[in-house]
Amino acid sequence: MIKVEAVVIPDRVEMVIDAVEAEAGHVGVTVAVATGYGHQRDVPEALLTFIVPEHKAEKIVAAISDTARSENASGDGLVWMSSIYNVRHNRTGTPLHEYVDAEYLKAGA
Repeated sequence: MIKVEAVVIPDRVEMVIDAVEAEAGHVGVTVAVATGYGHQRDVPEALLTFIVPEHKAEKIVAAISDTARSENASGDGLVWMSSIYNVRHNRTGTPLHEYVDAEYLKAGA
């Protein structure tokens, strides 16, 4: 599994989520309010976190990067991915990859 995280400007949150779903189907996302301290301080931003199967990660990163781009002078944030292991549903204890792999096979991939 891959964790894709993106810092985006608040105006782009819904657009980014829609772009990810258009690229990869329904993907759960966690959205947190963040404050940027880069070139400009105290800039409100959103941190989006997606847990996705490895075969979808690169396309999701590209969709986020393309959609988050607003050409604001203060910047449009960042997107990155990292490998994660042993992701489980809290309620059932089921490893997430079992669910994702089953959905992937059912879709005929």
